[in-house]
Amino acid sequence: MMKKGLVSVIMPTFNTGEPLRECLDSVLSQTYRNLEIVITDDCSSDPFTLSLLREYTEKDARVRVEHFTHNQGAGVARNRSIERAEGQYIAFLDSDDKWMPLKLEQQIAFMQEKQCCLSYTSYLIVNETGTTTGIVKCPAEMTFDKLKRDDKVGCLTAIYDVSFYGKFFMPSIRKRQDWGLFLIILRQCHNAYGLDEPLACYRKRSNSLSSKKVSLVKYNINIYRQILGFSKLKAILYFFCIFLPTYFLKVWKVKRDSKNYLKNN
Repeated sequence: MMKKGLVSVIMPTFNTGEPLRECLDSVLSQTYRNLEIVITDDCSSDPFTLSLLREYTEKDARVRVEHFTHNQGAGVARNRSIERAEGQYIAFLDSDDKWMPLKLEQQIAFMQEKQCCLSYTSYLIVNETGTTTGIVKCPAEMTFDKLKRDDKVGCLTAIYDVSFYGKFFMPSIRKRQDWGLFLIILRQCHNAYGLDEPLACYRKRSNSLSSKKVSLVKYNINIYRQILGFSKLKAILYFFCIFLPTYFLKVWKVKRDSKNYLKNN
């Protein structure tokens, strides 16, 4: 049964190491206290990660961990956590990222004000040492048609409200599952809203999956085919004619906004 007001933080882990401590602390120190952290560990082999998970489950009952016996990917791990989640609100955070202390308090109040199913926020970009290197400012509103052009919702900032349409799950694809999920939600609820406050920090690592943009081309096209039902030709044309121009414009805006932010902060 859904617990009204409870936020379920969906977190996959896989050999995260030391950043996991900072991530968990950033959630447990939220000013909004009515939360649970639902972790699915994707068969980590790193003793430090496993030790941290044991440590946090023992010291805070709000941390719930399940372990996969073989690696299945972040999307499957997130879906398992969503299945186990008890909250009205489903929030996403990867285990090497973190939130600002007021993130949930401000965003839940924002969702209640907007009466919306899906919301997201702006977020900071930090490097592997934790130094802020940029900012991604979120659009004020997102529609299904806008999101088709390019993913502009930061997964580490997204929250959806189960009380509107029930639980949504990530599509069973290896990469870009978060984009697919938000398209599925927006197909149902039509509008999502952004809170233009940097309430999360995305850790940009040189060896991360998301850093290998060229290798993700086929997965972007796969979203158009599997989630939107485009033919192969239409998916390829849409990617090159619509997605890429929109993506490059987004990159330019991020560079501009980051330069201004770093100059003034």
